[in-house]
Amino acid sequence: MTLIVRDPGYHEPTDEDNCAVFSYFCQAHDRFYQREACGEGPHLIALHCEEHGPESMWPQPLTLMFPEGFEPPLSEAQLSWLQAERDAAQA
Repeated sequence: MTLIVRDPGYHEPTDEDNCAVFSYFCQAHDRFYQREACGEGPHLIALHCEEHGPESMWPQPLTLMFPEGFEPPLSEAQLSWLQAERDAAQA
């Protein structure tokens, strides 16, 4: 199982940020995450910005297949945004 972590203590990105270098960090295994090669068992994945450190990320449209995989759960606004993004990509 893989959970994407959003946390109120993480940097909340804005459109004005100039962030360019990101990595995924597995908190469960205390190392960078690369296609489940960071270790066995469940993964707790957080976005790591080179400039800001841990950063909350908006889920990607494909995550609509697994909306319960986010902690905390996706809000109605996030689900609506994802649906609009997926619909736009399919058009």
